[in-house]
Amino acid sequence: MTEIKVLASVPTDAKVVAMGVSTTGPMPRGLGMTRKDLSAHGFDAKSGQTFFVPRAGGHGTLLVGLGESKSVTANSLRNAGAAIARATTKVESVATTLLNDTRVEKRAAAQAIVEGYRLALHRYVDLKKDKSAVANTSRFVLVTSTNAASAKTGVTRGQATANATCFARDLANTPPAHLTARMISDLAVAQAADAGLKAEVFNKDQLKQMGCGGMIGVNKGSVEPPRMVRLTWKPKGATGHVALVGKGVMYDSGGISLKPSDPSHAVMKMDMSGAAAVLATMLSLKALNVKTAVTGYLMCTDNMPSGSALKLGDVLTMRNGKTVEIHNTDAEGRLILADGLSLAAEQKPHAIVDIATLTGACLVALGEKVAGALTNNDELFTQIKKSSERVDEPVWQLPLVKDYRRLLDSNVADMRNIGGPSGGTITAALFLSEFVNDIPWVHLDIAGPMKVDGDEGWMNRGATAFGTRLLIDFVTNFKRR
Repeated sequence: MTEIKVLASVPTDAKVVAMGVSTTGPMPRGLGMTRKDLSAHGFDAKSGQTFFVPRAGGHGTLLVGLGESKSVTANSLRNAGAAIARATTKVESVATTLLNDTRVEKRAAAQAIVEGYRLALHRYVDLKKDKSAVANTSRFVLVTSTNAASAKTGVTRGQATANATCFARDLANTPPAHLTARMISDLAVAQAADAGLKAEVFNKDQLKQMGCGGMIGVNKGSVEPPRMVRLTWKPKGATGHVALVGKGVMYDSGGISLKPSDPSHAVMKMDMSGAAAVLATMLSLKALNVKTAVTGYLMCTDNMPSGSALKLGDVLTMRNGKTVEIHNTDAEGRLILADGLSLAAEQKPHAIVDIATLTGACLVALGEKVAGALTNNDELFTQIKKSSERVDEPVWQLPLVKDYRRLLDSNVADMRNIGGPSGGTITAALFLSEFVNDIPWVHLDIAGPMKVDGDEGWMNRGATAFGTRLLIDFVTNFKRR
């Protein structure tokens, strides 16, 4: 892994020095090129643009576009950090003066640059013989002559959040045969102690005894048993308690309501991205010295078709006693989340957030860059929204239209697991809202941004781990109401 340091000056062994350039304002000293010269080469200092100026002895200067100087934010710097990483993957030692090229507060700037740099370098190559995609950079230096202590704090935080995000990406990118419910629970337990967490694993028999009918029902068609993992973080003097519930469908075939054999089916190994985000978040809390008490629930199972699989018309009894008639076995995520939300609500936390690749309807409504958010408490959503803006993981609030609840009515049970053909994201959230009691709650539907098809900014092709940094920022800054 690349060593990241803060120094007062550019080290002599730095082969490339990256400098930020805005579309207006002074140019970097000693560059020897005017804006007109750079524009002639296609470099206009737009955000994320790069231009390499070679120097003697194999050294060089990398110009990184920051856009309009008055509009530079931590998010701009995160993308600038990513641009540096992509342009210097084969350079052994890299330094940047970005901390001196912006007015963004040093800690926030350093954290953002490190996040962008580390996230852009990340590659999932575990199953590849060819490891050439892995960067060769051994050291990345952030140069600043002032507020070095704040910058170092930002670097530490940036590394912790980036490490968590890369870990969540690796989990979501892993093929289903290489990461079952049992395997992810074993992984969680193996890492929990070092992360200061209490880990509890619940197997199929225990889940059945606990009345978790959603988990047992979805798992009926699989030869792989389910696992629920509860992770607990209890810092001294905790200022509040948040519960996080992650959907962990390790592979989603759709069950009896079988998905078509198309590209979307091929990425259903990523249907556990919510659980991956929660696990990665929990494992980062100690390193970030988070003062909020957090309980994480990983609801993990396959959804497979077989002779024993859940059938349309079956009725399940959930953890909180409500009965659910199954009208579509591919609407399975809400069934396992319902049990997790019920268990979370029993602890009476100050807030509950669930995160899931839940509905194709959300992808249709908001596209691949924005997550949907639905809530029973606007003050809690405001905190989520602020976190999403700070980490550049956009969310858009959709209405929890209570009149649509009638679409979930069943003739034989308390409710059914799908509504009508329209408003699927809303009816799914209304279903989940039945299991949180009156506790402030936000549902995050990350079906759209769970993956990208190409490198862009801090995101790399494949699983994005969207929501990981958002949750980390949220629990770090959580304020109970």
